[in-house]
Amino acid sequence: MNNPSNATQRGQARTNRPERTQIEMRMLSLDQLVASDHRVRLVWAYCQSLDLSPFYQPIKARQGTRGRNPIDPRILFALWFYATLEGITSARRIAELTTRDFCYLWICGGVTVNYHTLSDFRTKHTEELEQLLSDSITVLLNEKLITLETIGQDGMRVRASAGSSSFRSEPTLQRMQEEAEKYLEELKEQSEQENQADVSVAQQAARERAAEERLERIKAAQENLEELERRRREKKSRKSKSTPRASTTDPEAVRMKMGDGGFRPAFNVQFATDGETRIVVGVDVNNQGSDMGQMLPVFESVCSTYGVVPGQYLVDGGFIKASDIDALDAAGTTVYGAVKGAEKDVADGKAPYQAKSTDSEAMGRFRERMGAEEAQAIYQQRNRTPEPVSDVWLTC
Repeated sequence: MNNPSNATQRGQARTNRPERTQIEMRMLSLDQLVASDHRVRLVWAYCQSLDLSPFYQPIKARQGTRGRNPIDPRILFALWFYATLEGITSARRIAELTTRDFCYLWICGGVTVNYHTLSDFRTKHTEELEQLLSDSITVLLNEKLITLETIGQDGMRVRASAGSSSFRSEPTLQRMQEEAEKYLEELKEQSEQENQADVSVAQQAARERAAEERLERIKAAQENLEELERRRREKKSRKSKSTPRASTTDPEAVRMKMGDGGFRPAFNVQFATDGETRIVVGVDVNNQGSDMGQMLPVFESVCSTYGVVPGQYLVDGGFIKASDIDALDAAGTTVYGAVKGAEKDVADGKAPYQAKSTDSEAMGRFRERMGAEEAQAIYQQRNRTPEPVSDVWLTC
């Protein structure tokens, strides 16, 4: 059946219809697009009050010299800070928002920002940014704008830039190191020779720098290989006897099982989120293939950074580890999470929510607690704490 045309549907009715091809001049500023009481203005005012001198010192563009002006670091910091408050932790996602979201457009003020610049800014100033962001959240705590009473933690696998072919075994890495050191020595000997007509000083320096960087990556891969070997030895039962390998492209990357079931080089990104405001208050990146044992380090980081012990801590079943449950319980924090295999045990007529003889007191209380409807209702709050942030990572 054919639908009637728009003209037939309108009949004799007169309406204001959209006209998107008409060229016109609009006397409108970015400042008019953001409400006077919008919190993005508070974020910018706060960023204006910060001393960001360390971010300006590396800039080579100076008054009276040539060169292209870089993006003001205050803009980049404000974008990251505002995005953090919005629960966004992806440079690609922030860059996308700077092209269509009025608040991000307002922060930029006509300056074009791409995700490479945002990512590089965060990578180069990791320690300074983490300190400033944690100080900023501390200010919010002091002003009672957030409480950190309830924290949700989640983890996700982020694909590394390393390719599968970049993974090498210990003998191969040793041979590559020897070759890299020999090549670097040859380059240095060449630079000391007088006749270098075919190669400029800049080209020679670039070659030496590339060789040094390659050697550093190989050494880093060897260090990571030692850590992987140590982990393998610590495991009581080893299902796989394959030789550990490390990447020369991304030395700390490890092959992990991804969400689609495949195995690829990746990192395990852990983040803690305030339950009420959904502000990301803690992030950790490691190369552990499992979330097991990742709860306590992030919990301790949140406590030490902000001087606050959360009353409730929400995690999924993959995080549940008896020693972590004991530690959080001793600190005065109540853990809410899924009891592993509970649904299957119920179906088999077992009682997964009863304390076992092998459980510690804290672990036994955890099991019994999660059998109550009240605890399950609190645990369901996790659906609106860390996981929506995880969705942002996954889509960017």
